[in-house]
Amino acid sequence: MKIRETATIISQECLCEGIYSMWLATGIAGSAVCGQFISVYPNSDSKLLPRPISLCEISAPGDEQAVRIVYRVAGAGTEEFSHMSSGDKLDILGPNGNGFLAPVKEEITADTKALLIGGGIGIPPMLELAKQLRCNVNTVAGYRSRNEMFLTKELERAGRLFISTDDGSFGTCGTVIDAVNEEHIDADIIFACGPKPMLKGVKELAGELGKNAYISMEERMACGVGACLGCVTASAGIDDHSKVNNKRVCADGPVFLASEVVL
Repeated sequence: MKIRETATIISQECLCEGIYSMWLATGIAGSAVCGQFISVYPNSDSKLLPRPISLCEISAPGDEQAVRIVYRVAGAGTEEFSHMSSGDKLDILGPNGNGFLAPVKEEITADTKALLIGGGIGIPPMLELAKQLRCNVNTVAGYRSRNEMFLTKELERAGRLFISTDDGSFGTCGTVIDAVNEEHIDADIIFACGPKPMLKGVKELAGELGKNAYISMEERMACGVGACLGCVTASAGIDDHSKVNNKRVCADGPVFLASEVVL
């Protein structure tokens, strides 16, 4: 159930230049699932629209109700968040969107080979997914360079990790797809989050393997609840809401079966 509340910051740290990790105490954790996001509202009156940020981790049952978000400073709103610290308050709305596992949970067994692919700020949602999957997990994370790597230790604890860097300073030189091919990684099912060119490559890879890929799309969002139609993406089928070949990333997604969307 979606709720809006004032959350308290438990902790915040800088993971690398421009990338921050924040734990928030919030009741949203009780209903959130991996792949969803929350809308975070700046405290400044001059910034009215919330910033959509994916869930990186969700507290386990019995633990303090909390979620972890990992975000990149990309504008005035996220710059404001980066200067906050333990005890500060933020208004949030969520959990928003759909998750990774609902359509496939019954299909995944202990023998399933799951391939998780994240690029840049699309890497954080892969962590909670890797933790929740009870199967053979291989994760490929793509970074610009060695100096911009983050969450690697956590991802290694959740499964086998492969890394690509654009400049070749660590792991495979090139894209995440280059790393998949170089390491000969097989998969029964693929999950991915990242920029659209990367997701297009993931969709092509899934087609070559004859497997399903579930992709979490990154789009600029305004309302975050599907009302403004500011984050639509082209779809293969006609949308029930708009009656055209569009999907609202914030409401119909952010996770889609790759064959459902046009990249």
